[in-house]
Amino acid sequence: MNEELIKNADACYRLAEQKAAQYFKSLSEQLMQKSYVPTLTKDFQSWKQNHIHHTFLSLFSRRTRKPDSKGYHNYIQWLNYTGKLDNYLDRSISYIFMRDLGKALDSPDTQKSIQRVVDSLKNHLTRSTVKEQGDKTETVNMAWLYREAQKEGIESTLIWVLNKLKTVSANIPKGMDAEQAQRKLIKIIAGVIMHELEEMSAEISQEERTQRLHKAIRIGYSYGLTYPFIDDLLDAKILSDKEEKQYSDLIRTTLITGSVPELGEWTGKNMDLIRYIHSELRDAFEYIKGHQPLETRNNFLEQSYVFFNSQEVDRVKDLINPNYTNEELYLPIILKSSSSRLIVRSVINATEDEGFDNRTFFYGIYNQLADDFADMFDDMQEGAVTPYTYYMKYHDKRLDLINPFELYWTVIFNLIHNVYHSDPKTCEVILDRAINGLKRFKERMGTKKYNEVMELFASGNPQFNRVIQNMVRKANDVDFFDKLLRDHIMTILKNERKEREDFVDTIENVRIQINNILKITKTDHDSFMKEPIIDAANYSLEGDGKRLRPIITWIMGIKEYGLKRSAIVPLLRSLEYMHTASLIFDDLPSQDNASIRRGRPTLHQVYNISIAELTGLFLTQKAIGEQASLDQFDAKTVLKLIQYSAQITEDMCKGQAMDLDSKGIQLTLDQLNMMSFYKTSIAFEASLIMPAILADAPELEIEHLRKFAYHAGIAFQIKDDLLDVEGDLTLLGKPIGKDAENNNSTFVSILGVDGARKAMWEHYCLAIEMLQEVPRNTTFLKHLLNYIVNRDH
Repeated sequence: MNEELIKNADACYRLAEQKAAQYFKSLSEQLMQKSYVPTLTKDFQSWKQNHIHHTFLSLFSRRTRKPDSKGYHNYIQWLNYTGKLDNYLDRSISYIFMRDLGKALDSPDTQKSIQRVVDSLKNHLTRSTVKEQGDKTETVNMAWLYREAQKEGIESTLIWVLNKLKTVSANIPKGMDAEQAQRKLIKIIAGVIMHELEEMSAEISQEERTQRLHKAIRIGYSYGLTYPFIDDLLDAKILSDKEEKQYSDLIRTTLITGSVPELGEWTGKNMDLIRYIHSELRDAFEYIKGHQPLETRNNFLEQSYVFFNSQEVDRVKDLINPNYTNEELYLPIILKSSSSRLIVRSVINATEDEGFDNRTFFYGIYNQLADDFADMFDDMQEGAVTPYTYYMKYHDKRLDLINPFELYWTVIFNLIHNVYHSDPKTCEVILDRAINGLKRFKERMGTKKYNEVMELFASGNPQFNRVIQNMVRKANDVDFFDKLLRDHIMTILKNERKEREDFVDTIENVRIQINNILKITKTDHDSFMKEPIIDAANYSLEGDGKRLRPIITWIMGIKEYGLKRSAIVPLLRSLEYMHTASLIFDDLPSQDNASIRRGRPTLHQVYNISIAELTGLFLTQKAIGEQASLDQFDAKTVLKLIQYSAQITEDMCKGQAMDLDSKGIQLTLDQLNMMSFYKTSIAFEASLIMPAILADAPELEIEHLRKFAYHAGIAFQIKDDLLDVEGDLTLLGKPIGKDAENNNSTFVSILGVDGARKAMWEHYCLAIEMLQEVPRNTTFLKHLLNYIVNRDH
């Protein structure tokens, strides 16, 4: 590497370190003088007027007792009912503008921006929480997100980033938290979008707005990728010492030279992981660099180098070393906490703002000390060196060590009175946040553990500590929306994960049980005649089929409609017999001429065309026979079901005929939708409607299920078309590229890959929206729909 470049990078870091040292010296002097104590005590005396209510007011308000803030919708309703919602949102959004956007709250423009966001958010929250109890609308779901993206014209970008997040999650190695990685990435992307939105003028055209949002999402992902694949990876001790050095040198070289070096030889056991990460980070780095003018590129590289190097300096610290100075503990924190936010404005080419740079530089350590306080026991368990873990371990041996809790309050004092010039609103918001952080810590750790922590960290200022603890015990109205939303989303994600696991377990368990009831047994007469039809039928049934249709019927029939398993076994068989028959016909040379089905040679290749045709007809008749044997239901109900089934079979045949007639002909989108309905949607519909018929469900419910099936089926077909051009033969169990080979019209051939993806997500949204109208637990169907659009086979 060029020696001059290395010297320049080191000089850049030393310059940043000198600035951090000056800041730290100023804080240390204020701490030693205890100048923060009388001023913050006075601040709290004024602050508590709005946060500690008189006893008679508390008694009066018992009728509107505060609900548990973990109940997201109830809590928002309570805030609105008690008239607290405006102030709650105002302090929450003000804090985000100060922390994430580096704004000064006394600016009239900032106040107007905050009010616009508050009004918009309040309107959304009050509309979304007036739904009747039991409504299944979720706070955050894919359908809502896609609809929001449509309004901005960035659906393709959303699809792109969702696929990227999925791939990143799949490549997170054991020893790292895939969900945490996704959350960090999403948070960074959201932060970059916020900065971009704040930079846009009101007069901007929709076209330019769309372009800038597209770029913000791509840049947010590109920058955010550094957290899981650099910071977290190096912290996780997954790489060997040799690999870690090689990887760190690669990152350092990139930031010093401005170019990503080739990976070269990699002898460690993590070669495949590093190859993927190197490729992804290289693309991300090139994207950021490619969207920066030359005059700001050096600034971006310098800030990134300071950020990375400060993390490296911190990372190599060892808790068993008793000799770190206060400067060694705190300077890297100041640097990494400020530079991480400065980079965000750099990557979006935001206009130069000296006020933002200064506020962000001084603010960073406040956030870092708050986070380290909340995580101190986890950090101690992992052996990580932070100001809190180091003080906990060595405070009785090193009297020179600065107490990080005292420094935290010094930073707060300095921010309020020196950086933000004693602005009342800034004082209000920062004190709100500080007390809320202590309240949350106390609630999480328990009173006993909390008191032990306070006894250690607050021992130097007993009088000031009494003021703080009085606020922690008595103060109200200090909670924040971002914490509520984070907790709510974490609950949703936790529930989603459990639901997904249950969904997968249910699918597999039910699939096994269905496989066990499908085999057709021979009679003595069949064995004597050596009849191949039953053998051929069982060969087709034994393939590695998904069994989605009978699984759907099983779940809906037994779990939702309360039908007996033994009563609907014939219906389950009939659905799979009918579906397998349709596949046999589809695969024939006269139709799709397929060679592989369900991972094995198609039936006409193993036997012959005539046997295949007869086997398909045989299974169709077996399906009717099974339906006719539903003897635990009213005869009229069974007759209604058979009539419905006959109609479905007719329609499926029409769909296949349409498909055959369309070969070599370019269909319109409407024609393709109709053909997909007959070929695919109608089979999903039958799986839902047949158990509903047996359960005598209301017609309106059946109609909603029909509409759900229509959109789910088309989404399924579009995904099939996408897999035919993008899929993996080993996962699909059938050749790819058959549609193009057979000159079939598909959603991809008509709309292109991007257009097909958009159409799939549109039908996904319509299906999800229809589920909201079904008066039953539709969790399984929601996850089925997620499986349909996210599957790789």
